[in-house]
Amino acid sequence: MMERKLRVGVIFGGRSGEHEVSLVSATSVITALDADKYEVVPIGITQEGRWLSSDKGLKLLKEKTGIEQAPECFLVPEPNRQALVAAGSGEMHSPPIDVIFPLVHGTYGEDGTLQGLLELANIPYVGAGVLASAVGMDKIVQKQIFQQQKLPVAKYIWFHSSVCREHPERVAAIVAKSLTYPVFVKPANTGSSVGISKAHNRKELREALALAVEYDRKVIIEQGINNIREIECSVLGNDEPVASVPGEIVPSNEFYDYNAKYVDGKSEAIIPAKLPKRVSEEVRRIALQAYRALDIAGMARVDFLVVRKSNKIYLNEVNTIPGFTSISMYPKLWEASGLGYRDLLDRLIELALERHRAKNELRTVYNPDRDWYKE
Repeated sequence: MMERKLRVGVIFGGRSGEHEVSLVSATSVITALDADKYEVVPIGITQEGRWLSSDKGLKLLKEKTGIEQAPECFLVPEPNRQALVAAGSGEMHSPPIDVIFPLVHGTYGEDGTLQGLLELANIPYVGAGVLASAVGMDKIVQKQIFQQQKLPVAKYIWFHSSVCREHPERVAAIVAKSLTYPVFVKPANTGSSVGISKAHNRKELREALALAVEYDRKVIIEQGINNIREIECSVLGNDEPVASVPGEIVPSNEFYDYNAKYVDGKSEAIIPAKLPKRVSEEVRRIALQAYRALDIAGMARVDFLVVRKSNKIYLNEVNTIPGFTSISMYPKLWEASGLGYRDLLDRLIELALERHRAKNELRTVYNPDRDWYKE
């Protein structure tokens, strides 16, 4: 008897500044998933947070027309359905889903919120769990953990956005005492370089702060490091992760901002990165240590800054839902390491199912000696 295809729900879009990036990632993944193995269930989330499931979902979100006519549905936090439920009727919109591939980059997708819903619904999903997703999204908390693990990070300070808005001169004075220009100003919880600026002086710092506070309730200000190379390494696995060959990004702008990543198409990727063997191995070692420190599962891209002359390595950040576009580094680094795009997707789904099986074997019920709670 022919084995049933796995039903793979691909979630994309979302209430995020990376909404458009997510749509491109989802297009690549849906196109590449092996049709002989998987039945794809597209699940789109609009920028307003409305869930819809339609074969035309990607097209609707890209064109931003006809969304109102698409059937609205959602996942319920109840572990026995594991299916999309139609809005209004509460009836099952489709058969149960075997595994979810979340491709919602940024807030309400990469930050543990979506992962929490999937845990409650008891549906296997690709990528990091709730804790690792939340910490991996927060640039401040992850750096604090990296420091505790004695991993090399650049000097930084951080503020609540309310302080930046109400006391910008005080913030500028603290920056002047703690760091030297240029500095990078970032919302603590965004990706794809959304809301990030490079400030060369106090005037630019104030402008950068004004932009960053629009995206998050916390702002991190990092020491700029001169003459660096931007190096990235992909990690894959659950309890025994492996690291890819490192690659280098040569940005088309002063730094690897949103336009350089997605819009102008002029940035260059050098894979593998032309690094001394010992530096390349150290990048991979640190990538694995960072991955384990945050208890990441499934996948992550780990980003580094490497000083050109000295080859000093700085761990920049991890990305628990890296881009899966045709030009994204995560799959390209694995391709250079001997694992093609389609096989990579297969492996990620296997890891999701493996982790879900292990978690479901844990006890969630404790039977006390007597029914003390009834007394």
